[in-house]
Amino acid sequence: MITPNPLIGTGLHALGGISASTCYLPYHQTKNWSWVPFWLVQAFFAWILVPLILGIATVPQFFSVLQDSPPDVVLQAFLLGALYGFGGMSFGFAIRNIGYSLTFTISIGLSALLGTLVPLLLKGGLVEYFTRPGGDYILTGMVLSLLGVFFCGWAGFKKEKNLAGSSGFNMRKGLLLTLIAGVLSAVFNISLEVGQPIADLAAERGAGHFEGNAKLIVSTAGCFLVNLVWFVILGIKDNSLQEFTFKTGLTGKDLARNFMWAGLAGSMWCFQFFFYGLGHVKMGNFQFASWVIHMSMLIFFSYMVGVIMKEWNNVSRGTYITLLFALLLLLCSFVIMTYGSVVGEAAMSAGH
Repeated sequence: MITPNPLIGTGLHALGGISASTCYLPYHQTKNWSWVPFWLVQAFFAWILVPLILGIATVPQFFSVLQDSPPDVVLQAFLLGALYGFGGMSFGFAIRNIGYSLTFTISIGLSALLGTLVPLLLKGGLVEYFTRPGGDYILTGMVLSLLGVFFCGWAGFKKEKNLAGSSGFNMRKGLLLTLIAGVLSAVFNISLEVGQPIADLAAERGAGHFEGNAKLIVSTAGCFLVNLVWFVILGIKDNSLQEFTFKTGLTGKDLARNFMWAGLAGSMWCFQFFFYGLGHVKMGNFQFASWVIHMSMLIFFSYMVGVIMKEWNNVSRGTYITLLFALLLLLCSFVIMTYGSVVGEAAMSAGH
């Protein structure tokens, strides 16, 4: 039996946040590759190859678990994963318009809220989750997270004004893409929740802490299918698929290097959910808070990336203060939610 420990669970969610917030950085190491070939390779690693390897390596009778799972559960998880595929695309394009920090903050903030509340509404008994011991802290943290997202958006508009005329920064276009990505990112968590019977079956067959790796491949496969179709069509239209060949002047060494960096990006994306799955099972009675805690961690570390990428170097002092205030709210939010889950789990365990 798995012993709950929300503090360890939160630490594992932090590792997932680090992995996710840095997963697109390898793109800058590729040579003479546009977004299309990079995205196709990273998508294959993120949504097919790595989830498959993790499933086979950590889940006993992995393929039998998938085969014996309820067909309707598999289909629903796959279709919801496919819907998230459009969110993944929007997310990637948003980064190119408004940078890492704002894209991660706004889209992941929305995802944290919707990805937590919608599954609870589908299960019923929403109020019960927040009235249990520690639930009031979780709710307070979620409100602070929303406020943090609001001020991050405000900082983004101030940044656009500060950097008027700078190439590549388009707040309005980027914000639209980010909102789409945020809403559909929440759908991915719903897909994982729908696929929980697959994980339960894996647990019965000895998967233990790794039960989440059984359901991950179902959700990510749907996501990959959508991206594969979309980007192959786009690559044919803009002739970027030829970047996979030597026609663009790339050597075999260059291509191998590009595949390596793109593969690393996809692997880092997938490992966020490897750590998410481990953290989720350690949250005990507060598994419903896993998504919002995980996403809050991702937002925090995305700021670290934004600082490293020097995205905020040329903004005004007022803009930077707004950004720091938003970051402080986000930091407070996941500290409060972590505290709530720890004291709540202790109180509920003592009650049993």
